[in-house]
Amino acid sequence: MNLSFDATAAQGYKSPSQIARRLTESWVERQLFCPRCGAPVLHKFPNNAAAADFFCSECQSQFELKSHNGKFGTRVVDGAYAALLQRIQAKDSPDFLLMEYSLQTMRVESLCFVPKFFLTPEMIERRAPLPPSARRQGWVGSNILLRKIPLQGRIGIVSEGQVCPKEAVLAHVRQADRLHVQRLSSRGWLLDVLQCVNAIPTPTFTLSEMYAFEEALAMKHPENNHIRDKIRQQLQVLRDRGVLRFVSPGRYQKSC
Repeated sequence: MNLSFDATAAQGYKSPSQIARRLTESWVERQLFCPRCGAPVLHKFPNNAAAADFFCSECQSQFELKSHNGKFGTRVVDGAYAALLQRIQAKDSPDFLLMEYSLQTMRVESLCFVPKFFLTPEMIERRAPLPPSARRQGWVGSNILLRKIPLQGRIGIVSEGQVCPKEAVLAHVRQADRLHVQRLSSRGWLLDVLQCVNAIPTPTFTLSEMYAFEEALAMKHPENNHIRDKIRQQLQVLRDRGVLRFVSPGRYQKSC
C-alpha cells in the first residue's frame, strides 16, 4: 500500500476543499482494499448518488469517508444531525473510514475503520444551527465524538504512517463483528458496559470493580432501576461473544 497521494488527481481544481476531496478519494480508489471481505478494490459512488462514498462490489458493503488535514482531535465533523441519527439506526447504513492526511507531505498519515454498529446517538453531537446570515440558515450539523467509540470499534488500517497488515485488519474486523447489535437500545447498553471494561487498566477484573461504574451508567440509563443486574447481563453477553473470559465467580479476563 502506497501512502502517497497522486497529485494529478486534483488537476483542474482550485477550491482547497475540492482538491482535498479529490486527493483523498483518489487514494482510496487506488490503494484501499475492502476492510470487510478483503476484496482488492473499493469503487466510488457517483457524486450525490448515495449517502455513502464507496462500495465493495464483492460483499456489497458501503463506506463513508471522513478526512482531515492533520489530526481529527476529539471530533469528526459530519453532515446533517437528523440524517446521521437516522443512518446509524438503518440496516443499510455505511461503515466509516476516518482518514488523517498531510497536504504538506501529500501522504496518508492515519486511516481508521469504524463499523457502523459502534455508533449510538450519545456519540453524536448536535452543532448549533447556522445563523441567519448563512446561505443555509437554520441548518443543523453534527460531530462524531471519537472518545466515546470503544477501542474495539476503531480499527487501524494505517497508524502513524505505518501500514497495518491486511490479514490483521480483517481479523480485527471479524472480532468487532461479534459485537454487532442492530437494536439501538441494546447496542447502547452493550457499548456502555464495554467502555467500562476498557476503562479498567488490568487484563483481569472483578464484578466489584464493574459496580464502581453503577452511578455513571445510571445517569446514562435513568429508565433502568436495576443497574447491577444489567451490568451482569451485559458481561454475560460480552463473554458469549468472545470479548471476555469467565475466570472464576465474580472474576473476568479480557480476551481482546
